[in-house]
Amino acid sequence: MTDLIFKRLTPLLIGFVIWGLAVALQVRADLGLSPWDVFHQGLGHHLGIGIGWAGAVTSIGVLLLWIPLKMKPGIGTILNALVIGPSAEFFLKFVETPDNIVIRWAFMLGGIVLMALGSALYLPARLGTGPRDGVMVGLNKKFEFSIRLSRTIVEVAALIIGFFLGGTVGLGTLVIAVGLGPTVQAMLQARRWLVERVTGVPQSVL
Repeated sequence: MTDLIFKRLTPLLIGFVIWGLAVALQVRADLGLSPWDVFHQGLGHHLGIGIGWAGAVTSIGVLLLWIPLKMKPGIGTILNALVIGPSAEFFLKFVETPDNIVIRWAFMLGGIVLMALGSALYLPARLGTGPRDGVMVGLNKKFEFSIRLSRTIVEVAALIIGFFLGGTVGLGTLVIAVGLGPTVQAMLQARRWLVERVTGVPQSVL
């Protein structure tokens, strides 16, 4: 139990909070959001709630799609739904949109780095996929779609629906789409190197 809490659960929660901060920075950058955050923001406009709360509502709704896909959530899945959105709402109270375009881009790029850092903390915990990633995995298992195709279907659908709901799509959206994956991989490699240096135990990279 101690191993679960300190070596897996704590990094997971910290990673989710960091991801919430990243979302807040990208919202305030006002240069475009990730596909799912475009959806969350658009949904929030229509429901009269913030992007973080809309993200939590979406997570619950997406989990319902797990039923026909025969997916089972883990503790990480539930915490993903409960922590990231409220964390984003918390940080949005303290972060304002800068007037300077350079600072806005710093917010955008910093958000990508923080998303990668958050991912490097919570992915190795292996306590369950996020609600949205679970749909991707479910499509892969049920219909034998490739992971790449499954992710594309889910992300593009979220982006298109979010755009028509009024979510912010911009150059930043493209930058996130192109830059997040490689940044996450680099952060996972850095985490592995650091843990190996400290513990001397070989680590795997997702």
